[in-house]
Amino acid sequence: MDVKTLSTIIGHVSSSTTLNIYAHVTNEMQRTAAAKIDQGIGKKTPTAEAENTPRRPAPSTFQPYKGQRRKPGTGCISQINDHLWEGRYSPVVNGRRMARNIYAKTEAECEKKLAELIRQMKSEIATEKAS
Repeated sequence: MDVKTLSTIIGHVSSSTTLNIYAHVTNEMQRTAAAKIDQGIGKKTPTAEAENTPRRPAPSTFQPYKGQRRKPGTGCISQINDHLWEGRYSPVVNGRRMARNIYAKTEAECEKKLAELIRQMKSEIATEKAS
């Protein structure tokens, strides 16, 4: 994507702000640029090192953050410590949030308890709406 479009999408006033924040130069990029300058200005023949340097940067090891949000109506599970898991379910009923938590020693046990809690709360909500 070109820098001008990216800076507009991100909300920066100028593309120089985007470049100052997100662009960076690596040692490999500097070596490749120096070799190209030597070839262009100095009419040098490329060295074996310059030929072996990859044209594209190595793939990123970036892994996206996977949040704790789940689909609505399924609750949320998080690990509190090595041997304690918390399951939360908090539906909004009549504009008010009804939050309840359960705790378990394993993730699987927490999933089971949370599923039971959700069934129980949904039946309570249905009963309340019917009356």
